[in-house]
Amino acid sequence: MDETVIQEPGGFLPQSLPSPAPSNASQSSTASNLPHPRSHPLRAGSAKEEAARRYVERRLLHISRRYTKKFQPPEQGEEVHGYESMTEAAKDLGEVIDVLWLSGTPSLQIPYLLNIALAVTTYLPSFPPAPVSTFKLLRKLDHAFASLLKGEDSETGEILPGFEAGKRGGMTRTDMVRCKSLVEATRVLIVEVMSKEPETERDADESGIDMDAMSVDRETTWDADEDPHDMDVARVYEATITQLGTVLENKTSYDAGSGSS
Repeated sequence: MDETVIQEPGGFLPQSLPSPAPSNASQSSTASNLPHPRSHPLRAGSAKEEAARRYVERRLLHISRRYTKKFQPPEQGEEVHGYESMTEAAKDLGEVIDVLWLSGTPSLQIPYLLNIALAVTTYLPSFPPAPVSTFKLLRKLDHAFASLLKGEDSETGEILPGFEAGKRGGMTRTDMVRCKSLVEATRVLIVEVMSKEPETERDADESGIDMDAMSVDRETTWDADEDPHDMDVARVYEATITQLGTVLENKTSYDAGSGSS
């Protein structure tokens, strides 16, 4: 199953994204629902690694084009339409995160996840607040970054593909510093964004039926003492912050005894 992919022009795509196993954790508002990765990283320089890289780059370019189109008048006959909401952008970014996580390849995951985290800080201020989709996206990133910093799944403790021999294949100190900067910027930004007038989000319930979800009362602005999403705001990148503090404080990006960065 790990090796089963659909090869498309310029793309790499698993045949299907596995559904999370039904459990209290997967149904919790704090769960990221990242898919389970393949058992081994894609071999460096292989056709499959290159296909995965091309697919992710094409998807991120498409997302960037849709964001840019948001600020441009529509042209007759154009195929790419600008995003109308953060919900749309978050959905597309979340799908790319899932594919990166499925790849089980840190050399792809780390740089592209950092790029996605940067894109989030760019996109968020450009739309009305969409708490449901935004926090869902940020939970995925938090789970991914915290796990890559530990070398194991931050929720299950399972060793990640590529980390069987320790953390050598993980984030460099430069990656960690960049990650820390993005995390801090996002935590400040999210408070500002959530104080704006919200959009009406459409989310899917467990049966898969779309339902209107007003995540914030339209008659009020965000208030940390009253809003139901105040805990979501407080938890933004919570696990990543913990891991960054541990690793950077120890001034090492890999296992003790293997050297220092």
